[in-house]
Amino acid sequence: MKTMRVALLNVTVDPLPVALLNQSIATAIAQQERWIIAHHNLHSVYLYQRDPKMRAFYERAHIIHIDGMPLVYWARVLGYPVRREQRVTYVDWVHPLMAAAAEGGWRIFYLGGKPGVAAQAAERLRQRYPPLQIGTHHGYVQPADNATVLAEIAAFQPHVLMVGMGMPRQEHWILANLDHLTANAILTAGACFDYVAGAIPTPPRWMGRAGLEWLYRLYSEPSRLAKRYLLEPWALLPLMVNDLWQVVRRGRTSVK
Repeated sequence: MKTMRVALLNVTVDPLPVALLNQSIATAIAQQERWIIAHHNLHSVYLYQRDPKMRAFYERAHIIHIDGMPLVYWARVLGYPVRREQRVTYVDWVHPLMAAAAEGGWRIFYLGGKPGVAAQAAERLRQRYPPLQIGTHHGYVQPADNATVLAEIAAFQPHVLMVGMGMPRQEHWILANLDHLTANAILTAGACFDYVAGAIPTPPRWMGRAGLEWLYRLYSEPSRLAKRYLLEPWALLPLMVNDLWQVVRRGRTSVK
């Protein structure tokens, strides 16, 4: 599937809206392929610069969608025609994804969250989408339990595997276990099911559309997210300067 790949802040992203992400999963399933569908936000960009495993993970990704309005705004500053609906966070994607899965007969397996939370979220989703086939396992997987968890996933034979362990743990886990995963689409889902289960309050969607979702999340979980939202973005300033310099250079070249 051809996409418009955008380069910014020393990473690349594919600004796909929800409908095209669902279409991508359907394509991977129809073609019996295995695609990693990752995402970038400012936190992942920060980790990408410092963690070789994160860079190796993103090199294996087939699609990297935008999860964070700051990346949309920055893409526009650089001249890319990226629209608001091309920012896709799991709070907005989870229900269209589950609806497509129920309609298409896709089996979903979610690995993540505290014990019991994913199961509670799955039950809510089954009630809303009765044909949905969904299995879960909590994300507190110890090394001694890993083989058992992999066997459980393999027995379920999911078309879509959602790994929600938070960054960078979920990316590390996928990278380490990729040879044992046969799902057609492997998604890094963060706290997706925590929101569905109500374990974490869902930010008002107007705040997400306005690029203020981070403020709500910081208010809800200040001790966990203060460093991410208040300190990490400053470390990206050199990358922003470099992006702007590249724009200037391209402008000079086009004038000659």
